[in-house]
Amino acid sequence: MSLSVRPQRRVLVTKINRSQSFAGVNSSADRPFRNLSPFTPTVSRKTGSRVSRMFSMSHKSPPPKVPQPNRLDEVYEALKKGLTAYLEVHQLELEKLSTQIRESKRNSRLGFLYDLDKQVKSIERFLRRLEFHASKIDELYEAYCIQRRLRDGAHNMVKAYSTGSPGSREARESLAEASKGYKEYTENMCLLENELESQLGEFHVRMKGLAGFARLCAGDQYEIFMKYGRQRWKLRGRIEVNSKQVWDSEEMVFLPLVTEFLSIKVTELKSLANHVVVGNVSCETKDLFAALPQVVAVDINDLGTLKLSLEVTWNPFDKDDQPSAASSVNKASTVNKRFSTYNQSPPDTPSLREQAFYVSVHQAGLLRRRGQW
Repeated sequence: MSLSVRPQRRVLVTKINRSQSFAGVNSSADRPFRNLSPFTPTVSRKTGSRVSRMFSMSHKSPPPKVPQPNRLDEVYEALKKGLTAYLEVHQLELEKLSTQIRESKRNSRLGFLYDLDKQVKSIERFLRRLEFHASKIDELYEAYCIQRRLRDGAHNMVKAYSTGSPGSREARESLAEASKGYKEYTENMCLLENELESQLGEFHVRMKGLAGFARLCAGDQYEIFMKYGRQRWKLRGRIEVNSKQVWDSEEMVFLPLVTEFLSIKVTELKSLANHVVVGNVSCETKDLFAALPQVVAVDINDLGTLKLSLEVTWNPFDKDDQPSAASSVNKASTVNKRFSTYNQSPPDTPSLREQAFYVSVHQAGLLRRRGQW
């Protein structure tokens, strides 16, 4: 599975390949997140590591004037696939934790079991939240489909009354009623489409760097401008020695949209009045609904000699609807990281006989020091 690029100046459609390197090696959808190859440029930043939220709009954008049912079907299918993958990942993690608790319940420290139990309950709460979120999206989509069928029926009635003769007064009243219903169903579809768009979560985009092989030289400066609906992200970077890259911004959060595409424009800054546009492409975003972080490589120019690498992480809940106990995206990696602080095979708890032996040895030592042995 790959993200298709929608070039603005070309007719041919190329691809954004989810890759291990900038060379564009295809990977399957179920393959876990992988780092880039060793020749990936090192990205550093001038400012602190703070995620930018440069939204020029409110959390909920105004509803569209014209519904896009075909596009909504594609986004809904991709969204359901991403939520299913999210549920599977956390379900596997829950089964792994439950197995570990059963295996170490007899011979474990109480604190170790308590921490495992807390993580299990946290994942269970997060799973219930995901299931509720998926059911809410299904209800919205079913309501949208009902309004779509009613709108199609009203459209057929309007078309039938319009093509015929004006007829009687009853026919004109029926035409007006059908036109009113068509307008009402259209407005309902737009409202439902906007409501479903507000349930798409967030895209956390991290800048990984540019790769151009012989295209990039030390001292080159580039400006990258990303536009996603009414959301903007502009960052500037400089190529340094040893393939290092310094960027003034590194992370950005985008709210997913139904009908919009991600537009990326890369400009090389040569002098104050001499800027060269390297490439301007528009990318599909419905394939970014994935359970694990993924690295995408975008072909900026026609020949593919300059590529932009981005790490995209999808969070099914936005910043105003975050779960309190469970983490959002990297829950599986966080759990594994916390497990590394414990011994995977905890020591056995001393038996009662061993505890009595330790107490007697301690008392004998006290008597010896007091000269009473």
